[in-house]
Amino acid sequence: MNWKNVLFSSACTGVLAAIFIIIVFVLAEINPGSFAGVCGSFFALATISAVIVNKISKNIGRIDVPFNILIPVGFLTTIMPLFGATFGLPNSNVTSLVTLVALGAAGGIFWSIPFTLWLFFRSSDPQVKSVDISSQNNENE
Repeated sequence: MNWKNVLFSSACTGVLAAIFIIIVFVLAEINPGSFAGVCGSFFALATISAVIVNKISKNIGRIDVPFNILIPVGFLTTIMPLFGATFGLPNSNVTSLVTLVALGAAGGIFWSIPFTLWLFFRSSDPQVKSVDISSQNNENE
């Protein structure tokens, strides 16, 4: 798994979560009724976006970014940039909605940085490479 794939998939998860939030809360004007309902629906939309991005990336690019990366990134993206920005939208103009989508992409990239750094340094570690090579040699025999 490449750290660039994780970064791209996380940005797509943030964009898709923002699009879902725009459809459900801004355009359809669905009122969840309580704070718990808002949080639950935001987390459900984040999970759905992570599942969709994972399925699309597997089908199109054969990139397998696991759910244990995409779901936390989706949750954190909906909490930090999208939750406040959704309730602070000045209007439903196209520029406001595009700004919300851009915030979703930026949030997805920001929250995926710890995962990408971990993957980047893990792939540059010579001990990990020697273990990977030896395990591949054992599988080929």
